[in-house]
Amino acid sequence: MPRTTALEALTACRRKNAWSDAVLKDLIARADLDARDAALCTTLCCGVLQNRALLDHYIDGLLTGRRKLNPVLRDILRLGAYQILFLDRVPDSAAVNEAVEQAKKQRSPQEAGLCNGLLRNLSRRKAELEMPKDYAVRYSHPAELVDLMKESVGKRLGKILEADNSQPETCAQWNPLRCGEEELLQAWQEESVTVSGHPWLEHCYLLRGTGSLERLPSFQRGMFQVQDAAARLSVLAMGLQPGMKVLDLCAAPGGKSVAAAQIMGNRGQITACDVHAGKLPQIQAATRRLGAAIISEEENDASIFRPEWAGAFDAVIADVPCSGLGVIRKKPEIRYRDLRETEALPALQLRILEQAGAYVSPGGTLLYSTCTILRRENEAVVQDFLQTHRDFHRRTLVLPEPLKEQETGMLTLYQGIDDCDGFFLCRMEKQA
Repeated sequence: MPRTTALEALTACRRKNAWSDAVLKDLIARADLDARDAALCTTLCCGVLQNRALLDHYIDGLLTGRRKLNPVLRDILRLGAYQILFLDRVPDSAAVNEAVEQAKKQRSPQEAGLCNGLLRNLSRRKAELEMPKDYAVRYSHPAELVDLMKESVGKRLGKILEADNSQPETCAQWNPLRCGEEELLQAWQEESVTVSGHPWLEHCYLLRGTGSLERLPSFQRGMFQVQDAAARLSVLAMGLQPGMKVLDLCAAPGGKSVAAAQIMGNRGQITACDVHAGKLPQIQAATRRLGAAIISEEENDASIFRPEWAGAFDAVIADVPCSGLGVIRKKPEIRYRDLRETEALPALQLRILEQAGAYVSPGGTLLYSTCTILRRENEAVVQDFLQTHRDFHRRTLVLPEPLKEQETGMLTLYQGIDDCDGFFLCRMEKQA
């Protein structure tokens, strides 16, 4: 059943150009998979998406003669090849047999025979397979994307690409608005969740063995929220205080707004906005579950100036739309998006940052952040903004160990290197 659901998810992602996390959540619920089968299904689907080019490299090398495979058959072969090459706990024979059965359901005995012969051949020869030297094939990132990332990350490229194909642990933040920290740790122990502390961020934990998070009583009671360490660090770096008036311009699904409410002890006022009205219920659900009572939601286009907000906020968060190249390990299909769609992002990001700056009161704080590692969306946007807004200055970032203090006010964190998502943040202050 988990292999069938994984195949359905791959087919849906390919046909609808959909995000795998949403597709998997829906299909796993429909199939009513238990925690173990849901985990295998997720591993199979994400593993194929993460290693697609590498799997095709080995599959095509074993095809006899030139043969065009229909998309479903190729997905079946990828699933079988991934299990044979990457999953030690799955017997090769089980992977082959399941692929053959899936091919039979496509009503083609020839395809079933091809699956059987090719995957058995792969199983026999896997010890002699060589890893391709080409990063685009080895790490299954399109060549254009590899070149683009290298311009920004240099020698870090190999570690970052490798991290993009890893399975990240669930990163959880203790919610002081609902419980004490020891109470949360005790709840996780009773729920048989494996917990370890984050390497450099306090009150942050890495979870394993959770099954469906939504089914955990500790989750339902709002005792913690799922949020990467880098995203939490960006809000911590703002220096928020109780009683402040805060604006979060691109807030959905609400993680940074809730983090701000926690830091402020639920004292003050936070306006959480999103351009899509359909995303506001996500923010509302998060604030209700987590007890963030000072947050109000509002539909708003962050790129358009709101005169009534001019100079009205002590702190403004501009976590702008971006290419998302820092979270590929969580959304593997990002790597396959058309890069031309990202070329217009810096102009949009600068427009949003300019409106955000206008809403900051004198002496107030402005946070600019993205979940990408491209300089053109990060440092370049900040520099363009500061050149035309002389009343803003970057503020030194005081960071937890082992991160180093950043006098530039800017910080880029890299997946595979800094124990978090790829992320950029810059703290600026408006002249009093």
